[in-house]
Amino acid sequence: MSTRTRIAFLKGHGTENDFVIVPDPENSIDLPPAAVAALCDRRAGIGGDGLLHVVRSAAHPEAQDMAAEAEWFMDYRNGDGSIAEMCGNGVRVFAHYLQRAGYVGEGDLAVATRGGVKSVHIAKDGDITVGMGKARLPEGDVTVSVGERSWPARNVNMGNPHAVAFVDDLAHAGNLFSPPPFSPASVYPDGVNVEFVVDRGPRHVALRVHERGAGETRSCGTGACAVAVAAARRDGADPAVTGSPVTYTVDVPGGTLVITEQPDGEIEMTGPAVIVAEGEIESEWLETFVR
Repeated sequence: MSTRTRIAFLKGHGTENDFVIVPDPENSIDLPPAAVAALCDRRAGIGGDGLLHVVRSAAHPEAQDMAAEAEWFMDYRNGDGSIAEMCGNGVRVFAHYLQRAGYVGEGDLAVATRGGVKSVHIAKDGDITVGMGKARLPEGDVTVSVGERSWPARNVNMGNPHAVAFVDDLAHAGNLFSPPPFSPASVYPDGVNVEFVVDRGPRHVALRVHERGAGETRSCGTGACAVAVAAARRDGADPAVTGSPVTYTVDVPGGTLVITEQPDGEIEMTGPAVIVAEGEIESEWLETFVR
């Protein structure tokens, strides 16, 4: 990295889940956890919930076996620098960047992630649809609590664990700074994302979410998918039984996502992606976190 005087970056968001984007097709930029955390720092860096490292699959050792299916690899990092398998909002922003940079056009696109190759569709209106995989619905009762209130919750796994509670008022979720207690403790040994949900209309819900390790966030793609599946089952809708897809509109604090569950169980998430800025990182500053 010392041979470069500047490193290009962009800033983007998907329903206000925001990311630092670092284009690096040939995987030539060293981004250790400390450097990622510095870039995502909202006061001393650029600021973001995570970092999208844009790399050609063939150039990254973790993605080379996916290169035949997907030219581009989303090397996604959490804001603390840790590595994550997938980020639904992040994939939309990643695809939007590829289109903006002229690497891809409208239509279908495959993106390699640590969670496998994801199917993406870029629509003419700019909205982006991501295939999010299938939900699992483990059996067993779950209860979540905030203060004196408790609610039954639906256990939904989208590759990560979710507890979905339907409530009368989103204010009942409290401040969501700390993880809402749940029981039995054995259900989520590694913690859980908790969604509090209210009805807005037919097949239209709104949520607030506590993401494990992050607190309340403006948007959670897997959470919106989990909520749509839980709402569909509550409402007596199961595409695997009826053979017809089911679509829910899910309002998150940062915007709106549209979730469709197909008869084969595949869940598709559609929403916006926005690039708000681009610029250059001082490589001398970043190198202090690389050494």
